[in-house]
Amino acid sequence: MRYLGLIDADRRSMLDAIGVDSIDALYHDVPEVAVLKTPLGLPGHTGEMEVEQQIAKLVSTNRRAGAGACFLGAGSYNHHVPASVDHLIQRGEFLTSYTPYQPEILQGTLQYLFEFQTQIAMITGMGVASASHYDGATACAEAVLMARPLTKRPGVILSGGVHPHYAATVSTNVQYFESGLVTLPPADPRLEGDLAAQINDRTACVVVQNPDVFGRLHDVEPIAEAAHEASALLVMVVTEPVSLGLVRAPGDMGPDIVAAEGQAIGNSLNFGGPCLGLFATREKFMRQMPGRIAGEVRDADGHRGWVLTLSAREQHIRREKATSNICTNSGLCAPAFTIHLALLGEDGYRRLAELNHAKEIELADGLAVLSGVDLINDSIFNEFTIRLTINAAGIVETLAADDIFAGVSASRLFPGTSDSANLLIVAATERNNTDEIERYCHALRRVI
Repeated sequence: MRYLGLIDADRRSMLDAIGVDSIDALYHDVPEVAVLKTPLGLPGHTGEMEVEQQIAKLVSTNRRAGAGACFLGAGSYNHHVPASVDHLIQRGEFLTSYTPYQPEILQGTLQYLFEFQTQIAMITGMGVASASHYDGATACAEAVLMARPLTKRPGVILSGGVHPHYAATVSTNVQYFESGLVTLPPADPRLEGDLAAQINDRTACVVVQNPDVFGRLHDVEPIAEAAHEASALLVMVVTEPVSLGLVRAPGDMGPDIVAAEGQAIGNSLNFGGPCLGLFATREKFMRQMPGRIAGEVRDADGHRGWVLTLSAREQHIRREKATSNICTNSGLCAPAFTIHLALLGEDGYRRLAELNHAKEIELADGLAVLSGVDLINDSIFNEFTIRLTINAAGIVETLAADDIFAGVSASRLFPGTSDSANLLIVAATERNNTDEIERYCHALRRVI
């Protein structure tokens, strides 16, 4: 047998060692509503070959992004990843242990983390960056958890333009702290005025996103000024890192912490992942930053090498002293990001951003002339939102049958919000050619 189950004596021995009466007692903190009353409706055991056949059948029901004209966005983007990226990350010096506990045998891992940090600090315009996080949503939650002890305040204000998955992750992580989470309505475009009015002497941080979940670009400098005037911090979220090749760098607008998603660079769109968290902050907050930092050193002979300079997570130090316990490193996604960005170079990075912006303008111009389509954005990068005269979720399903992935219905992200039913979030990247854009416009005209 591949799995040898525990016998009752084994269970009893472990429960006695822990000091509880039953297995149920281990889950006393889980809310009753979340506890299953009956077993999951899973199929019974079967042979390996039959399992493989069943999984293959399930996989065949999925639709790959490359199987049609893809205009999906809202946090995960369909960019081209050069074949050289996949080839290079599989080299032995990079495809190594998950965590570089022994620097003397993991110099390749530490070197790419050092380069990765340097790239993130440069594109965000911040003083220091960490050696990657799990994903953008948990990086956002980490930023909030970092801001509270720094300011010794409980309050958190989330802009309505922050991706709802990020907002939900923040909510989960602060739910047992002193109450103070304020989440603004999602569809209100008056970012600066609404947020500034919410800041008070209990506010630890304000969280904004640029471009926001609807694709709108904002100048967040007024929010930074309002936050700093009240001795609060500004957290800026970025879900589309390609935008940083063209739009104003976050660091130029005054944030104290930048939390971002890096999937769009080096990591292809595989049903929404894999994801890669980016985290940067001001240098004065470096020792409060969750995660770890790879640093450059010189040995006794003057040769350059790399070590973990700061390791403030609980894998390395005592749990009560750790800055975080959810900042797991995306060990293979980080070198993919680093290699792709290095291949692009500064000029290539800017050119890629320009191509994305041009494709989005081409798409926006094509959709704007259609009857029943209203563009609600006036400043965009490679994503925008349209308001339709009919249900957006139905449009997505209809066009998918024609191998056109039309976008993400806002009702999927904001269920139960009355204003979201007819909103469709649409993205275009360098992979969308003119034929695909014209086919999308024609199909949408026909359906409407």
